[in-house]
Parts: sequence; structure tokens; C-alpha cells
Amino acid sequence: MTTPVSLALAIGALVAGAVAGYLVARARTRREEARPPGPTVAELLDRLVRSSHNGVVVLNKFGDMVLHNPRAYELGLVKVNQADSRARKAAEQVAETDEPMEIDLSPLEARGRQPEAVLGQVRPLGDGFTVVEAVDHSEAIRLEAVRRDFVANVSHELKTPVGAIALLTEAVLDAAEDVEEVRRFGGKILRESTRLGQLVTELIALSRLQGAERLPDLNVVEVDAVVREALGRTTLSAESADIAITTDAASGLLVEGDRTLLVTALSNLLENAVAYSPAGSPVSISRRLADGMIEIAVTDRGIGIAEDEQQRVFERFYRADKARSRATGGTGLGLAIVKHVAANHGGSVGLWSRPGTGSTFTLRIPAHVRTDPAPEPAWTAGTQTSPAPRQEKTPERTRLVVTGQDSPDHGGNL
Repeated sequence: MTTPVSLALAIGALVAGAVAGYLVARARTRREEARPPGPTVAELLDRLVRSSHNGVVVLNKFGDMVLHNPRAYELGLVKVNQADSRARKAAEQVAETDEPMEIDLSPLEARGRQPEAVLGQVRPLGDGFTVVEAVDHSEAIRLEAVRRDFVANVSHELKTPVGAIALLTEAVLDAAEDVEEVRRFGGKILRESTRLGQLVTELIALSRLQGAERLPDLNVVEVDAVVREALGRTTLSAESADIAITTDAASGLLVEGDRTLLVTALSNLLENAVAYSPAGSPVSISRRLADGMIEIAVTDRGIGIAEDEQQRVFERFYRADKARSRATGGTGLGLAIVKHVAANHGGSVGLWSRPGTGSTFTLRIPAHVRTDPAPEPAWTAGTQTSPAPRQEKTPERTRLVVTGQDSPDHGGNL
């Protein structure tokens, strides 16, 4: 039987619990109201570390990781949930001396396009904690290597014909009484001076394109006209090499750009295909519209390019086959010019190649959107007719074979 005393005690306990709950809820509400909206400073710092382009690792006095970001894995600072041994040793020294230091964290084995030059800085945080920050300097190292190679190659390429001309001139003077010798040495002087002039011309052209900025004034250019003019420039060298150049049907496609530069780029691709193809092998041109881009592909059945060299063929003076390039009189600047012409037009150049099979270089330029319907090309057996550009004549081509077949897949973009 419940007594008045026990009932009063129960009621008092309930009231006390209600009051305590009210006070706790009120205190919690006040804390939440006092807390500023948005993330805390700790949360922002965590986001900063994780989103940093540099690799960051925080180590305790035992060398164990306390904090790290995803970039640390990419730069090789963290492997299998452990910091690099070089970083741990440096962290121990920094924790003892309380002085920051720099260390080389570059990969011991270079593999593909992974970071090649990684520099780390180790700083003390106090209480035995240290932070290791790794920075990727690979691109700067690559650019410096390219610059050194360019200076060395320019010096070599210019000295070679100049020295040859000087020696040949001395030989002509010594053989002044021998008409046949004078003619022979004179022909060599002419070839070397022509090569020197071509080298200087291409260096000037490349320097003008080096900025890789879009051209200020873009005109509507007929792709078929560019192909015809480039073929006209290449006919003589193709005939001399006994190589037949085939092309697909006229497309009626239009691009926005500089016609002279586009013809130069396509001519360089054709000359390159002819120079690196054996006698009697085919070279083909195809053009198509894909995803708003005009693709002009030049395919050969030449020596091909090894995979590890495909990224470098567009560098200035780089040659996949140096002996063959010398024999054909190449300057090593043709593909570099193609790359920059494409970049100036807001496009790109792609490469597919396999040693012993051949190569396909694809020039991709933004297409011009027609306001009027394009005329359909007229077909006949083995020939074609297409709307000729105004005030333009088609160059004669004795080795040109016209087909209606497309070349193989153009390959990926670089």
C-alpha cells in the first residue's frame, strides 16, 4: 500500500528528473546556438591537407603516420600504409635537431610517366611530431632537359652545314682547273646551303608558333583545297621515292583557320610519311568529321615508331631514325611545327604507330558550321568530282591514286 510519504518522494524524483532534463537540453541548445554555422577550423584544415597538390604526411616520434593525403600515395611518399624510409629517417633527425631539412624523394626506379623528380621538405611540429611535404618537380626537370637539348641540337644542326660549306668551298678552290670536280663540289655546296636555308626557315616558323595561342584571325578554309595543295607540294618527293599517295573522296568539309599554316602542317606529315616509307609502299590520306572536329589522317606502311618514342617525336630536332633523317635531309622540326599549328588552331595532333607496321598521324581541327547545305560529291568509276574552291587550280599529280576507302582508325590524341 502506497503511503503519502512514498508518493511524495516519487513525485519529487519525477520533478527533479524533468528539471535536470530541461537544464541539460537547454545547455545543449545554447551550445548549438553559440556554435558558428559551417565547418570547424579542424575540418577546414583536414580538407586543405587532403586537397593539396603536394604530398603531406605527419609522423609521430616513432615514425608512424598520424595523417596523410591521397597525393602522398601518388608521389610515392606513402607505400603500403608506411611513409618512405628516407622520409622517416629525415623525420627522426629533424625531431632531434628541431631544424627543417630538404630531402630527395624521387622514385628509385623510373616507370612510364610517373613523377621523376620529387623534392621533400621535413619540418618539426613540436612534441616529437614532424610533417613531410613532397613537391613534384618533374615537369620543370623535363622542360629544362628539352631546353638543353634544343640549344645543343640547334648548335649542332647549324654547325654541320656551315662547316660542310666551308670545306667544300676550299675543295672547289683547290680544284679550280678541274671542271668536273668543280661541278661535283658545287652541287654539294648547293645541297648544304639549301638544307641550311630550310633549317633557318623552319626555326623562324616554329618560333612564331611557339606560343601555342589561337590565331587572332580565322578564315573559312576548304579541307579539300588544303589536301590538294599539300599533295601538290609532295608529288615530286613521292615520285622520287616511288611511293603512291592515295586519298579518299572530296568531303566538302570546312575548318576555321589559316590556310597557309594548315597546308604546311599537312605537307610536313606527308613528307614525313614518304621519308620513312620503303619504296613502292603506299601512303594514304583520309578526312572525316567526328565530334565537331575535322580529322585529316596520313597513314603510311613505313618503319613505325616504338611506343617509348611516340611521346618524343613532336619535340624539336627529335628523330626516331637519325641515320635515315640525315639521308633524307630532314631538319627534325617538321612534326614540332605540326604540333604547334594544331595548337594554334585550337586542335591537336594524334599518333598511332607500331614498329614494322606503319604509322597514322591525325591532324584534328575544329570544324566550321555551315549555314547552307553542303553539295554532295559526284562519283564515277574510279574518279570523283568535287566543288572546286574559287580561283584555285588543282596541281598535277602523276602518282596520285584516288580511292573511296577510309584509312584505319586515326588513333588517339596526344
